[in-house]
Amino acid sequence: MKILVPIKRVVDYNVKVRPKADESGVDLNNVKMAINPFCEIAVEEAVRLKEGGTATEIIAVTVGSSASQEQLRTALALGADRAILVETDIEVEPLAIAKLLKGVVEKESPDLVILGKQAIDGDNNQTSQMLAALTGYAQATFASELKIEGEKALVTREVDGGLQTISVNLPCIVSTDLRLNEPRYASLPNIMKAKQKPLDVIEAVSLGVDIEPRNKTLKVSPPPVREAGIIVETVDDLVDKLKNEAKVIT
Repeated sequence: MKILVPIKRVVDYNVKVRPKADESGVDLNNVKMAINPFCEIAVEEAVRLKEGGTATEIIAVTVGSSASQEQLRTALALGADRAILVETDIEVEPLAIAKLLKGVVEKESPDLVILGKQAIDGDNNQTSQMLAALTGYAQATFASELKIEGEKALVTREVDGGLQTISVNLPCIVSTDLRLNEPRYASLPNIMKAKQKPLDVIEAVSLGVDIEPRNKTLKVSPPPVREAGIIVETVDDLVDKLKNEAKVIT
């Protein structure tokens, strides 16, 4: 089984982001970048499937600038066999990413595409669903458990009412939830080995996809600072302030 794992380069989740001085976007100067946490879960699940004898090859792929090679090397250190960078300096939107990934899927013909349900920067939760629609593959979103049985994938997914287990035919697309697994850390020997693993670069324009953004960012600004709370002496004081100052009760 061949597994394709799309990943995304994002600001590290431990970093507090700040807008640029002109409020045109997020300031990325000297900011630590990392693999999107949900994508790390996808990589880990693919590696576990290979360790269990289910998968034979893992291919990490990302869409972005040449700087994204750093995150692809991390995926290789975590256990991917090779990597593909679809290179573009345009800030691509989910639909464009899905169209580019469709081109990669057609070239590689994977049995399973597993990716994070959303990225922590855009928070869109769109790419996996769009990719499934474009490729015609079966899809299972928000996976908290994944098992491969023959030509089918059994996916337990989190829904409003609890847990739901569905069976989908391979090839399929699965998006990962937080509770699917806990990603491992890359060991130093594997980091060194990752430098020797193949990483192919494909120009986005070569896939014949229109990736020009449809949306325009007008302004990026931090949320307003919340005023400090106060301590009241009695319940009557609290009711008075809720009624006459906050005006949330009548």
